[in-house]
Formats: sequence, structure tokens, C-alpha cells
Amino acid sequence: MSGHSKWSTIKHKKALTDAKKSKVFSKVSSLITIAARRGGDPDKNPSLRAVIEKAHEVNLPKENIERAIKRGTGEIAGAQIEEVTYGAFGPGGAVILITAITDNKNRTLAEIKKILQEHNAKFAEINSIQWMFRREIADWVPNQTVKIEDENVKKELAALYEALDDEQDVNEIYDNIGD
Repeated sequence: MSGHSKWSTIKHKKALTDAKKSKVFSKVSSLITIAARRGGDPDKNPSLRAVIEKAHEVNLPKENIERAIKRGTGEIAGAQIEEVTYGAFGPGGAVILITAITDNKNRTLAEIKKILQEHNAKFAEINSIQWMFRREIADWVPNQTVKIEDENVKKELAALYEALDDEQDVNEIYDNIGD
């Protein structure tokens, strides 16, 4: 009897691992497709080269990398993938900048709005918060930070970030929360 239970546990853990890996592969493939629009040669396209390095770090198969590049350069027809940025006001005065990679902006917007509503956050027009961040080499960096000391607010924010991160189209999440 215990063998069946053990196999069931292993199968469940493998399914979770495979789902996480699939999500990461999908995100990185989309990033490659977007970067390849500026040229399919990594030697001439530094952003493509950087994303390919990230793909190697997560062990994305070579065939997937090549297919994503071809999709980006137009050699393979497929859905138009775009990078979009959304803004939100979260619990405790947090300002959140969300980047997503999607083939359907309406679906992604609806999903993000639903997540925000479920976690005590409000959608904000990007122009109303984008000025609060400055672009640096690796990130968006907030111009001013807010300190969150209330443990309940910290838990709300953690749950919000986890839900946003679980959304397949969400790529990066930035906020103005300081230490």
C-alpha cells in the first residue's frame, strides 16, 4: 500500500515541477521572440544575446530558442507577442509596475485587474505612476520609496505578488517599497 502512496506523492511533485518549468520556458521564449524583432543575430543584438543567456541558465532546449528567434524575425508565423506595462496602487501605499508579455492584451489586462481586485489593490493608468520610476540598466528603480511596517499589509502584498507571479503573462514586478 505505501508504494502506491509514495508514487502518488512523487507524481504530484513532478507535475508541480513540470508546470513551473513550463511557465519559465514560456516566459523566456516570449522574451526571445520580442528581442529577435530587432534582429535574429545575437552578435548584433545585445538584448537577444542576454535573453539567450537567460534561456541557457534555465535549460531551455536549443530547438525552442531557435523557434522563438524565427518567430521574432518573422520566419515562422504565429501570434503577435507584445510587451505591455501596467500600473497599480497596492496595500499600504505601494506603487506597483507590472510588465507582461502577451499575445492578447485584453485577456492579460482582465486577468491582472482581477488579481488586483482580489488582493486589495487598484489598477492605475500607467502614466499616473510611471513617472515614479526611473529606468536603469537592469531595472526600474523607484524615485521615492515607502516603508511598510504593518505585518498584515506585508502579508497582503506578498499574496498579491505571488498571485501576479503565478499569472503566466506577467514577466516582472517592480514596486516602490524600501527597507
